[in-house]
Amino acid sequence: MKFAQIIDCKTHHFDDLNQLMDKWVAQTKGKRTATHSLVAKDRSDASHVVEIVEFPSYEEAMKNSQLPETDRIFREMVALCDEEPTFTDLDVVRDEQLLKATAARFFELAAVRGELPPLDEVFAENYHDHDPTNPQDVIGMDALRHELDMWRGGFDFEFTIEDQIAEGDRVCTRWTWNGLHKGEFMGVESTGKKVSMTGVVIHRFRVDGKIIEGWWHYDQLGLMEQLGAVEA
Repeated sequence: MKFAQIIDCKTHHFDDLNQLMDKWVAQTKGKRTATHSLVAKDRSDASHVVEIVEFPSYEEAMKNSQLPETDRIFREMVALCDEEPTFTDLDVVRDEQLLKATAARFFELAAVRGELPPLDEVFAENYHDHDPTNPQDVIGMDALRHELDMWRGGFDFEFTIEDQIAEGDRVCTRWTWNGLHKGEFMGVESTGKKVSMTGVVIHRFRVDGKIIEGWWHYDQLGLMEQLGAVEA
């Protein structure tokens, strides 16, 4: 079970405290067991600082606390605080990775049979799509719907998400696409063939959690070979 520790303190030396955290990261490189650290400042009280540190488990957190570098940095941190910091130990019972879920939701919506569902729950209105197979980028919701209608008109399809990696405001999704060629697609009339391809997309998210930009890489040449449009 994941474990998180909240360190709550009051300090008028925030910059020094921040530099101390950088020092701890540098000194414990290759030894620390912490997987994620977040430092936040109270908007209504600039002297109120909270740090949340995540570990794979409570046991790994204890190993981290026993590092001599951690002990030394902790004593320096206490010296920078206006009063003794408090600690809250938490077992993580639910960890929502919301950006990953939003990225996955797009693949669900794109594959829905029948009328294309509304996309504004996932995309920003001025979404910018980079696809190396298109002569120009797709910009805006209307252009995105037109692009999806082309694929949906040519195929009944579904996506399988193989991997997702999230960092900052970006989510990278590796996917497999399986389709049945039912209608005209890029000049190729319906073949009734079952086809598949793999690809990767990186989505960038706006601060409100909606997708604002996407970069695609997929094997369209392999798809056209399966349709008989080009020779292998």
